[in-house]
Amino acid sequence: MKLADLINPFKNTETPPPQTLGAFIRWCLSGAWPMIFVAAAFSATAGAMEAGTAWMLGLVIDLTAETGPEGILSGPALWTILGVAAFFMLLRPVFFGLSAFSNNYIVMPNIPPLVLAKLNRWTLGQSVTYFDDDFAGRIAQKQMQTSNALASVVSETISAIVFALASLVGSLLLLGSIHPLVILPFAAWLVVYFLLIRWYLPRIRVRSAARAGARAMVSGQVVDTITNIKTVKLFAHSAFEDQAARNAMVDLREKMLTFGKLSASFRLILMVLAGVLPVLLLGVTLMLWRNGIATAGDIVAAGAVSIRISQMTGWVSFTLMGLYANVGEVENGMNTLAKRDRVEDAPDATVLRVPEGWIAFDHVSFAYGRDVGGVSDVNMTVHAGEKLGIVGASGAGKSTLVSLLLRLYDWERGAISIDGQDISQVTQDSLRSQIGMVTQETAMFNRSARENILYGRPDAFEEDMIAAAQKAEAHEFILSLQDAHGRTGYDAHLGERGVKLSGGQRQRIALARAILKDAPILVLDEATSALDSEVEASIQTALHRVMQGKTVLAIAHRLSTLSEMDRIVVLDQGRIVETGTHEALLEQGGLYARFWHRQSGGFIQAEAAE
Repeated sequence: MKLADLINPFKNTETPPPQTLGAFIRWCLSGAWPMIFVAAAFSATAGAMEAGTAWMLGLVIDLTAETGPEGILSGPALWTILGVAAFFMLLRPVFFGLSAFSNNYIVMPNIPPLVLAKLNRWTLGQSVTYFDDDFAGRIAQKQMQTSNALASVVSETISAIVFALASLVGSLLLLGSIHPLVILPFAAWLVVYFLLIRWYLPRIRVRSAARAGARAMVSGQVVDTITNIKTVKLFAHSAFEDQAARNAMVDLREKMLTFGKLSASFRLILMVLAGVLPVLLLGVTLMLWRNGIATAGDIVAAGAVSIRISQMTGWVSFTLMGLYANVGEVENGMNTLAKRDRVEDAPDATVLRVPEGWIAFDHVSFAYGRDVGGVSDVNMTVHAGEKLGIVGASGAGKSTLVSLLLRLYDWERGAISIDGQDISQVTQDSLRSQIGMVTQETAMFNRSARENILYGRPDAFEEDMIAAAQKAEAHEFILSLQDAHGRTGYDAHLGERGVKLSGGQRQRIALARAILKDAPILVLDEATSALDSEVEASIQTALHRVMQGKTVLAIAHRLSTLSEMDRIVVLDQGRIVETGTHEALLEQGGLYARFWHRQSGGFIQAEAAE
């Protein structure tokens, strides 16, 4: 095993992240703690050696004064000099090297991916509501912010805080060996130093968290604008979006100024305090030397220690300020990322098996936690292989019904089953693997055409992927694709959300993906409503191919696309009000018939007829 592999950054963590800071940090770093402690031990040893260097300097000075120029290179004095040289040239570099190697090679390269992998894995499991309620850019920024900030906390704790604390302990022992009186001013100085840190650092943490939140809001605002850049340009709202981003930047600037004012005063006071320490320690040691209690070597040792600690004060204070700022960013990220907004698998969830493909909605109700909206008391069975059309005005509950079938939400009352298996008692992955879906807003990744189609079945062979594209009538136009980097055909990238394709081309790739997935249940959610009639006619052929032998639920505003369905259900205000074939519903003269006669260009009007 390589030394860099002593920490496995990609090991799965089944437990959810805690929502208190200390427990959250322990959760993020689980799996890395043994090597963190090893690196800290090396750093502590190196820090303790700082006091040892001062002691050895004092030893050499006393030895020189005792033996004189003639005896310094003979007998015990020579061996002492050689021992001091070995300490400086061999022992000290080895431990400093081990400290740097363990921290910079074993720990630090693994902490960011360790934390980011855990946070990303947890975030992917959140419900769709979690993503609907936030900026995509802000969530991504929080993941990166938290992982990088926590990596800095670990690194600075090992290389600076542990090192400094070990140096302080070693210095106390050294000063105590000179005389107990030397410890008193040092201890008093330490009390003032730690009280100052205790007052400042929590405030730095709070202001850092506020700064991190403002920074993430800027990222979220900018990413939201760029994601919708075509809409911005079509409505000539560049100035409006610029002002929205500028408002977020103004808030960030104010948070940064507040943080900067506090940190500047902290540094100034600490520098004044650092200047006091050498005066105190040298003054006490000189007084002891005058009274014949301390030696010249003791003065050198006390002076070296005081100057080193004085220098270290500025470094450590700067590090502590950055460390607490990073802790604030970790806390800020935790408040966003550690939320539990999830649809969970049952503890004993099984894998869904679909030998037939019939679906039962048993008095299902769901209103998104509100009093109105969603669906209410939906009770129906979709037979295996049946092609069911779902019709209703906007807000009637059509998409809610499909979302519940996919278990993107947990219904509030009733039950949904597939082939007699309650879908709340099966794993979500196995459920969704048995359902293919084509939507109006077709999701495309900024990846190659091949990768987008293979998303339906990543382990499919190349010939199966091409066959699916041919059935979806996508093969010909894919071969003509070329992106900005010169990649062509199936290797060409499609742009973010597939912006480089027309609506019909995106739909064909979505159909190819569904064909390749070959799930026994197929959901068509407004699959052709955004297309013109000519493109729709060509895609209908591909749709008929993909529907063969499957249980189909098809939502459509364009009623002509449902005329060949085996059965149509009509939803109104979340309830099923009519069921039947196209012809039967027209004969009833009810809501469906009124929809049919009130269509404009083949679409249902937004509001239901009275």
